[in-house]
Amino acid sequence: MIKKLSLIALSLTLFTSCVSKKIYTELEDKYANLKKENRGLSDEVETLSKDKTKLSNDLNQLQAAYDTAVTERDKLQRNYAAAKSNLETLKASYKALEENSSASIAANSKKNRELLAQLEVKEQALSAENERLNNLKKELENRSKRVAELESVIAAKDTNMRALKDAISKALTNFEGKGLTVEQRDGKVYVSMENKLLFQSGSWSVGTEGRKAVQQLGSVLAENPDIAILIEGHTDDDPYTGNGQLSGNWDLSTKRATAIVNILRENNSISPENLTAAGRGEFAPIASNETTAGKAKNRRIEVILTPKLDEISKLLNDI
Repeated sequence: MIKKLSLIALSLTLFTSCVSKKIYTELEDKYANLKKENRGLSDEVETLSKDKTKLSNDLNQLQAAYDTAVTERDKLQRNYAAAKSNLETLKASYKALEENSSASIAANSKKNRELLAQLEVKEQALSAENERLNNLKKELENRSKRVAELESVIAAKDTNMRALKDAISKALTNFEGKGLTVEQRDGKVYVSMENKLLFQSGSWSVGTEGRKAVQQLGSVLAENPDIAILIEGHTDDDPYTGNGQLSGNWDLSTKRATAIVNILRENNSISPENLTAAGRGEFAPIASNETTAGKAKNRRIEVILTPKLDEISKLLNDI
């Protein structure tokens, strides 16, 4: 899907000026649909986290069932011991009364048979309960193992994302204070670059300093092939007043995102299938557009790095 999205985005960039308005609109519609699918994948991380919570709750319920079974088994064992003790007592009484009364002997014999039958029933119940308890224990151990594996994979991916953030921060140290920030949240790494580092006003051509920053970012991403890379272009809410090559802020933000993708693609170690370009115009601000400083923050490129979740999905399917 990412490859398809990248091809459509590239097609929009290369052929906007030479295709009809109808074809361009159709391509934009296809791109919007693929972008929606991409947002669905981003939501999958939250769904997986909820699934992990549900699994933990199921594990707790299974543990409670196991504890209840142990209690019932212990109760049966006590009853069995009491019945066995009564039997021994009656056997002794039977021996003592055997010479005194045939009626008493008959009564004791009947009582013994009844107790023996009860004892057999309790033994069978205890055996069945032990078997159920063993099955519950095995199921509990298997569930615990799979949950532990899932937690281990999630923790490893989180550790890898922290390491990726640190590596990017280190690689882009020279650009601190120049409109570039790196942060990790919700299991993803966000690299934000203000337009003052990358573009002139109304342009989607990346300047020398901005190109250097993107290339250094690319050198880190090339060493992490299992990371999905989404490049989003953002603008402030000032209407575009350019020379007519663009239809508005949304078009400008898309071309700027595509320009960053093209620089990253110069690094042959970065798979194009991992790259996605998206334009969001002025519709995802991070600051107020009422001030000059706020507008400057809103004019930005965001590179959103997401770990691929194939391994986690497989574990969830196995549970």
